[in-house]
Amino acid sequence: MREWAIVTPVKSPEPVRAKPDAVSVAAIEPAREAAIAEAGAAQVGEHLGHLVEGERLVTHYFASTHPGYRGWRWAVTVTRAARAKTVTINEVVMLPGDEAVVAPEWVPWSERVQPGDLRPGDLFPTLPDDPRLEPGFTETADAPEDVLTVVEELGLGRERVLSPYGREDAAERWYGGEFGPTSAIAQAVPYKCFSCGYWIRLADSLGQAFGVCANEMAPGEARVVAYDYGCGAHSDATIDLAEPPTPDHAFDTTAYDTLDLTLTED
Repeated sequence: MREWAIVTPVKSPEPVRAKPDAVSVAAIEPAREAAIAEAGAAQVGEHLGHLVEGERLVTHYFASTHPGYRGWRWAVTVTRAARAKTVTINEVVMLPGDEAVVAPEWVPWSERVQPGDLRPGDLFPTLPDDPRLEPGFTETADAPEDVLTVVEELGLGRERVLSPYGREDAAERWYGGEFGPTSAIAQAVPYKCFSCGYWIRLADSLGQAFGVCANEMAPGEARVVAYDYGCGAHSDATIDLAEPPTPDHAFDTTAYDTLDLTLTED
């Protein structure tokens, strides 16, 4: 069976600027015995090296031979008191190595969900401090009828509306996207949307640069397209169909027909 795993690089700790303690550095066997006491002899492999953590403080690393912990290592920290001739075991832990198989770094849901991830029935809550939105005009309970008409036309009867930042963000995304002027299909044709009969300009201020395509044969059908986007389904892309040429009359000069010209009496 093939195994699938996520390998997340783990940054090894930086060595501390301290003079290595010869007794602590040489205490490989006491450190190994401490690791074996913690995990068992079958789980502790070869000595991988040591790291000076501080003054008379050294961590020895041993490979983990457990099949479920590939790339992990046993870390045994030893220390020595001043003027002492033997070391003391400080702690024994298992730590991930540079190629250890570990879980990926946790990402908040607000950053994990990407465009296109929502499915039928899913809800994506809007953050209360979303910079793309700002408070709208909602106090319409006692407004006169003519004011309500204007509010409805302008789309202001909402709790929040698109902010200037939200408009700029959308405009930059649309203009630089698949239906902007820099796309491959727009660069390949001389036609532009602003002169196309199928292009419906947006009524919002974004209509200065964007509209909706209404040609079902176009790749931008029912999508927001930039005014200087273009495709081969432009309304001016016509073909002049010339009438097929009429062949001249053919005269057969190599043979003749025999006609019966005998007159008959009535």
